[in-house]
Amino acid sequence: MKRALVLYSGGIDSTTALYWARARYDSVQALTFDYGQRHRVEVRMARAAARRLRIPHEVFPIRLDRIGGSALTDSSIPLPLHGRVGEIGPRVPATYVPFRNGIFLALAAALAEARGIRDIVCGFNVIDSPHYPDTRPVFVKAMEKAVRSGTRPVSDRARIRILAPFAEMKKSEIIRRGLALRADYAQSVSCYAGNEVPCRRCSSCLLRRRAWEEVGRPDPLIVRLEKEGRL
Repeated sequence: MKRALVLYSGGIDSTTALYWARARYDSVQALTFDYGQRHRVEVRMARAAARRLRIPHEVFPIRLDRIGGSALTDSSIPLPLHGRVGEIGPRVPATYVPFRNGIFLALAAALAEARGIRDIVCGFNVIDSPHYPDTRPVFVKAMEKAVRSGTRPVSDRARIRILAPFAEMKKSEIIRRGLALRADYAQSVSCYAGNEVPCRRCSSCLLRRRAWEEVGRPDPLIVRLEKEGRL
C-alpha cells in the first residue's frame, strides 16, 4: 500500500498537494502545525476541509512564537502591507519564520517513521516567493538527505522521501493543476492578517490575487465570501 503524509496548512499550495497525493496514494494523512501563527484561522479551516474529504488529519501544536523573529509569530513585528506585488521587495521578508519548514519536515519525518509512511508531500514553491530560504529545491533535498541519515528504513529497501512536486511552478500553474484534480479552493485561506476574510494587502493575499488573475477565473474563496455577504 502506497502511503503519504501531507504537510497541510490549508492554503492554495498545500491544498493542491493534498489533492495531488489523493490521486496517487492508497492512503493519505494530513498534518497541520499550530505554531503560534497570527493567522491561526488556517488551522480551523484545514481541519474542516480534511473532515469534508474524510482524510485522517492531525493538528500538531508547537511554540514557534517563543522563538519569534517573524511577523507571523511576534505581534511586535508589523505585518508588511503593500499596494501591489511589485512592492514586496527582494529581501527575506518579515513573514519568514526562522527555519519553520525545516522544523515541520523534521517532525513530519519522525511521525512518518513511527507510522511506517515513506513519502512526505509538501506544497513548497519558490517561483512566486523566491526570497524564502526554506522553500527552495536545494533545501528540500538537503532535508531529505538529513532525514535519511537519521532515520531507519521504512522497509528493507525504502527510505523516507520528501516530495515537493510544485517547487518550480508558478502559483497560477499550481492552481491549474489543482483545478484539474477538482480541488476545492473555496475554503482555503492564505491571508497573513489572521482572518478568513482576506486583508488583500499582505504579500500572501497579493500573490494569491495575481495567481487567480493569471488563471483567468475568480478566486473561489472570494466568491464564497461574497455569497455569504461577508464582502
